[in-house]
Amino acid sequence: MKATACNGSEDFPPVFYLVGIPSLQEFLFLPLFFIFLLFYLLILVGNTLILVAVVVEPNLHKPMYFFLVNLSALDILFTTSTVPKMLSLLLIGDHFLSFPACFLQMYLFHSFSCSEAFILVVMAYDRYVAICRPLHYPVHMTPQTNAALAAGAWLTALLLPIPAVVQTSQMAFDGTVHIYNCFCDHLAVVQASCSDTTPQTFMGFCIAMVVSFLPLLLVLLSYARILASVLRIKSREGRSKAFSTCSSHLLVVGTYYSSIAIAYVAYRAELPLDFHIMGNVVFAILTPVLNPLIYTLRNKDVKAAITKMACAQDSQQSGALDP
Repeated sequence: MKATACNGSEDFPPVFYLVGIPSLQEFLFLPLFFIFLLFYLLILVGNTLILVAVVVEPNLHKPMYFFLVNLSALDILFTTSTVPKMLSLLLIGDHFLSFPACFLQMYLFHSFSCSEAFILVVMAYDRYVAICRPLHYPVHMTPQTNAALAAGAWLTALLLPIPAVVQTSQMAFDGTVHIYNCFCDHLAVVQASCSDTTPQTFMGFCIAMVVSFLPLLLVLLSYARILASVLRIKSREGRSKAFSTCSSHLLVVGTYYSSIAIAYVAYRAELPLDFHIMGNVVFAILTPVLNPLIYTLRNKDVKAAITKMACAQDSQQSGALDP
């Protein structure tokens, strides 16, 4: 897709310059690089551990953990679409992105973000069926149904950002486009255009509402039904057990929408530009780094599977060292 340039030849596509955090002093680049690198490694290692644990542990071959695998894979892809470029920007000052690379990054970032919202809805539905319709759970949550739900979440999220990305790519840009962000976010790219930004800003807002508030409404509806069902359980132990199966998912949902709220407030409030950018960075990193921690610390089955894997690895190493 070729964009019309505001100044210069139309034969050469614009080049995008990621400004990063404008007020950040140069001596802070390296410490921030190591912080982001640490978070990225935690995301990769934590989510990979969950993926491997669910695959190799037969006790985790359940719908709940099938969706958790999807969530972990999403977190890896979501951060990989933005964080490596942020790291190169901080370490070696690699500010430039080509036109195709910028719009590919924009598409992947928003697609994976949408996918996460929809997977969280599917996980909420799984908990609703497990608690409110336990006798029908094996019938409703078959492997075919689980695969269809996950595929629907992925496919919808992959298709939803396409109109906004395509239309933004047709806007007019200067030869060198300064993006006031650490990656090619849709709104930052639209604001850098010299075309009328109103239609694209409105479209971006509408898509954000669809992928934020509609999934949140469905999650809240599921948990309202779950709460009503749990309150009808007479024994305290039964209520506690029912709530414990939802606690990890609720924390993940809370983290995801808290990061969205931070990004939204940072954008809408009368704050310096640096706060707007950091709000987006928090959204890109916070949820993926906390999700594996929540599921490994709060979920006994996942924790036990990872511990079992670690013990088996230690036993193999000890056996290899024995004469």
